[in-house]
Formats: sequence, C-alpha cells, structure tokens
Amino acid sequence: MMKLPNLDELEAAASRVYQHMQPTPQYVWPQISKHLDATVWLKHENHTPTGAFKVRGGIAFIDWVQKNRPQYRTIVTATRGNHGQSQARAATLAGLRTTIVVPHGNSPEKNAAMRSFGADLIEHGVDFDAARAEAMRIAQGEGALVVPAFDRQIMLGVASYGLELFKAAPNLDTVYVPIGCGSGICGMIAARNALGLKTEIVGVVSTEAPAAKLSFEAGKVIETETARTFADGLAVRVPVAEAFEIYSSGAARIVAVNDREIASAMLLLYQTTHNAVEGAGAASLAAAIQEKARNTGKTVGVILTGANVDADVFAKVLAGEVPRA
Repeated sequence: MMKLPNLDELEAAASRVYQHMQPTPQYVWPQISKHLDATVWLKHENHTPTGAFKVRGGIAFIDWVQKNRPQYRTIVTATRGNHGQSQARAATLAGLRTTIVVPHGNSPEKNAAMRSFGADLIEHGVDFDAARAEAMRIAQGEGALVVPAFDRQIMLGVASYGLELFKAAPNLDTVYVPIGCGSGICGMIAARNALGLKTEIVGVVSTEAPAAKLSFEAGKVIETETARTFADGLAVRVPVAEAFEIYSSGAARIVAVNDREIASAMLLLYQTTHNAVEGAGAASLAAAIQEKARNTGKTVGVILTGANVDADVFAKVLAGEVPRA
C-alpha cells in the first residue's frame, strides 16, 4: 500500500500549492443546513483557478517533475477535463508541452479550457478508460512522461484542501467526497489521518458508474462495463488500484447517487448559494441528502469538487430536468 504522508509532508505540499493559488473558502450556508437538519460546511473547490480541486494536484506533480525528472519536456495524460486542465496549466507555466487524450463526446467547454491552458488535445475512445489506454500508448511512442490519474504527488497537492477544511472545522462528524479516480478522497483521508481526527469520510459514486463502491464492498478491484452518467468526473469504469488501497481502508462507506439526485443537488446549490457546481461536485451534497436521517443534528462537510459544467447541461438542470449522459 502506498504510504500516506505525514503532516510535515502535507504542509510542505500545501506551501507549494499556495505559490500558485490561495486557499479556497468553506462556508456554512444556512439554507443548506436547514435542508439537512445539520450544520453543513461546503468546501468551495469550485473557486480554484481552474474551477476544480484538481489544480492542486497539477501544481504538486509538475513541481516534482521539474525537480526529479527534468529530462522530460512533454507530459501526456488522459482526462474528462478537470485533471487535464490542472496538468496543462501547471505544465505550461513550467515550460513543458502537454498532450491530453479525451474520449469522443467529451465536454466541449472543458476541451476549450484545456486548450486555453496550452494543451494539445486528442479525442480517442468512448470513455475515460479507453482514453487512458491511448495516452499510455502515445507516451511510450514519444518517450514522454505519463501523468497518471492518481499519484502520490498528486494526492499530496490535493490534500491541501483537506487541511484547509479540517483546520477551519475540526469538529466535523462526516465528510462526503466524490470518487472518480480517487485523488480527492485519498487526499482527504491523508489530511484526516495526519491531523489525528476521527471524522468519517464517505465516498460518493454514481449509480451508473459504481466501480469504486462495488470494489469497496467486495474488498477487491471490480471493473464495470459502462459508466454512463452526465456527472463526467464520476464516469470511471476501472478503479485505480493504488487509490483503492487507501480508500478501501480509510473510508467509512461509499454511497451511490443517481443522476436525478445529482441534478437536484446542483439546482439546490444554485438556488440557495448561487454557486454553479458540476455533476461530480454536487454528488457529495446529493449523498448527504440521501443520508439525511443519519446526519440529523451533526456537523457535516461536503466537498464541492468543481464548477465546470457546460452551459447547455446547466440550463437543463436549472429547468428541473435531468441531463442525458
């Protein structure tokens, strides 16, 4: 199992992150708290320079590359959008070339954002896992450095949001964290453990992309044939084994929410806080609502992992519809 970082390592990584961005806020929004009959802290990772928590991992990983793999001038990775934006932004600032593989039909607005951060974009395959395999092939052919979806350096950077939340609200009973490839929940587990807290950390997946939940309950990695949810940050068929090893022992449970629950949470967030939150980012609130009876009277953290929802998708959500995958 990958060794979890200690507090000194996490603080050092956070310092590197803060050379490029400020900490994001966390607020108790009264209407959300009333809706759940609990004190609810929303962690606003939708307020980062790329609109998602992934930017932290990109900063930490590229810093490591510059110091430890300076021979590489090109990085290659696969993404549905937020990971790609984070790596492209950090790599471009470091003077590196970035090639990113996305599946066909990927979010046009996320694709445009990745290009704006300097990425060369390639479309391949029907889903993230097919794009990931193509990224590996391209990197091997070009002698470029593959940036994995999950890596210890990425986790170190991402964990900075966990430190921020726990330092602001150390009495949290439970924190809900969406799971795609796993850096978010693993970073949260690392921060909790390093601070010596007892907070329950609950992972959240889509009912249409339940691989992480199935794996958690089986005690081994289980793949699914499809991952068809409009919450593209959750659309992963094959769990990352290194991340699974951490959240399989560090999470209390994993909750599955459907697309209707996710869309409802997105609409509620906009109505009560006027924050735009993408599907994966709102899945955490959807899970907290699903477990309302369990959370009554408690203090709960909800990670809004990103804001990057396409305008046409968000328009459907605001109209009370459920977008199609």
